[in-house]
Amino acid sequence: MSDNKSNKVFIFAGRATEALARKVAQNYGIELGKSAVFQYADGEFQPSYEETIRGGIVFIVQSTIPPTDNLFELLMMVDAAKRASAQKVIAVIPYYGFARQDRKDKPHVPIASKLIADMLTAAGVDRIITMDLHADQIQGFFNIPMDHLFGSSLFMPYIRSMEIPVEEILFASPDMGGSKRAGVYAKTLGNSFVICYKHRNKPNEIGEMRLIGDVADKHVILLDDIIDTGSTICKAAGIIKEQGAKSVRAMITHPVLSGNAIDKIEASALEELVVTDTIPLKRTSPKVHVLSTAWLLAEAIRRIVNYESIDDLYETTIHRKGIVDRM
Repeated sequence: MSDNKSNKVFIFAGRATEALARKVAQNYGIELGKSAVFQYADGEFQPSYEETIRGGIVFIVQSTIPPTDNLFELLMMVDAAKRASAQKVIAVIPYYGFARQDRKDKPHVPIASKLIADMLTAAGVDRIITMDLHADQIQGFFNIPMDHLFGSSLFMPYIRSMEIPVEEILFASPDMGGSKRAGVYAKTLGNSFVICYKHRNKPNEIGEMRLIGDVADKHVILLDDIIDTGSTICKAAGIIKEQGAKSVRAMITHPVLSGNAIDKIEASALEELVVTDTIPLKRTSPKVHVLSTAWLLAEAIRRIVNYESIDDLYETTIHRKGIVDRM
């Protein structure tokens, strides 16, 4: 598909998402770049490139999931690439961490998403590729090009592949903030959507939840960008099922799945949880299905290298692929 020597395109992996980076490189048509990380006894580490990247276009695939070492490793790899005379350095961040800190929601707190954008820019990143940002305004934190891809490119083909009549599908948002996402899906399929209104006592703790809309005799699909503890999704699934839904599924881009989240999902009313591989799963479950983002990221990389527009990437890849990569 692409020739590494002629185009001088390199795809490297951070340690947090090495398996995904390998798939991206394979889909693009080149081998994953050779890199290493030297670890000191005290925990300090030093990444290095084990091949010449002078004059090349370097793509670094790394989700900035906890611990913060993953973010710092990405910053160091960017710095190393610039110092090795790479022509361009593009950070492929499937999951942009700290995205929930996109504003001051109370006094005396940081806007961590903006801080990270400044750090990436200062390190020398020329462009960013990411997926399903928690807040759209994060794109405005950068003064460099940012390509924002959507999980719907994976979830819509999966939905169409399910043996469920389209007219029986109903989309749901687990909170008011996700109503726009549910509305877009509903408009695409010509369906309707409902909203779960929730009130939090504190982060990761739900005080109250109510369902706005009728779900009786429908197959409901809950949509969100992040699933962390799983409390919101599992509670919403239970309420929806109690209100007469035939089945409840969740399709969520980034599987943070902290603590005993998998146990909650397995014990919940959810029929299945469909996620992507922007974050590696800590453990597998028969209820959790993973769709690979590799071909989508590889296609975005190909278009950037060839100076092609990615504005229509969603539509063209949906029809071109025509398949669902279910693992």
